[in-house]
Amino acid sequence: MFGNLGKKFADDIATQVQQKLGEHLSNKARETGSTEQATESLGQVTGRRKALFIGINYYGQNGELRGCINDVHNIKQFLSQNYRIDEVLVLTDDQTSNPRKMPTRQNILAAFRWLRNGAKSGDSLIFHYSGHGGSVKDTDGDEEDGMDETLIPVDYKQAGHIVDDEVHDVLVRGLPKGVRLTSIMDCCHSESILDLPYIYTVNGDLQIIETSKNEGIVTLVGAGTRFLLDGNKKKAMTSIKEGMKHLMSSTSGGNSAAREKTIKTRSTEADVIQFSGCRDSQTSADAQIGGEATGAMSYALITSLKKSKNQNYTHLLKEMRTLLNGKYTQIPCMSAGRKLVLDDSFAI
Repeated sequence: MFGNLGKKFADDIATQVQQKLGEHLSNKARETGSTEQATESLGQVTGRRKALFIGINYYGQNGELRGCINDVHNIKQFLSQNYRIDEVLVLTDDQTSNPRKMPTRQNILAAFRWLRNGAKSGDSLIFHYSGHGGSVKDTDGDEEDGMDETLIPVDYKQAGHIVDDEVHDVLVRGLPKGVRLTSIMDCCHSESILDLPYIYTVNGDLQIIETSKNEGIVTLVGAGTRFLLDGNKKKAMTSIKEGMKHLMSSTSGGNSAAREKTIKTRSTEADVIQFSGCRDSQTSADAQIGGEATGAMSYALITSLKKSKNQNYTHLLKEMRTLLNGKYTQIPCMSAGRKLVLDDSFAI
């Protein structure tokens, strides 16, 4: 209706409206007891840094992806340029000449063991995964939505998925106090792929009940604002559908017994922090951005950090959500293994 300049103005105003409303609803949630404040300090990284990067394009298979190996190269390059990394392992399915570097189920689990082997207080572990994620019915009662999340290795047809319970048991469980594990998961159904008990809001609080209702309200208000300002029906309808999905999902309430079990059995002594591309009920986009195939979440993380390397974790989460808002339906999430106060600058 108003051309590109008008559309940018509409997007900017709608984003500001959503941010302000989101902050207001978050404050109300804290007042009513639907969130709680984090209490535990993040340890310092003083030792060695090890990094594991896994990218799977599933060449020649149904559901072939385009951007996952690019994601690995881009994230690895950015982190290596900005932080010291002492040891690196890369599994990608274009390394056909080296069977040990193929992201098979066996090799992925072995890589988890390599990453954590010998870790001690002050060490930093980095794990980035870009590929397919799935979900299967939960069988042990630790999932609020009744579904386990999975990683899908390149040989999944023969070897099967890697369920989140196993990811946690092999990679996370028993990591020593003072070790930091930073996980970046760019895959579908990834919010709880490490089975960490504490999910964060964008103001740094911990969710203790379902907050999809608030997100639905914010999304619907943003859609209405955009439509009033630029008249873009298609974009407005996309946002309205997403907002309604949040409102509908909020009525389910979640399984408090499953949450209590997760806190009891999955809490960590180590500082385990996960950024994920989307909620457990969502998919993550394999996108084309700037002429390159890339995962939307990996792109958002790098772009946000390039703006400011000194922003704290919760601000980084907010920046990533803002970058993807209106372009993709996925909502990046952040979780941790204990009640960490994440107002320190992002670091690995």
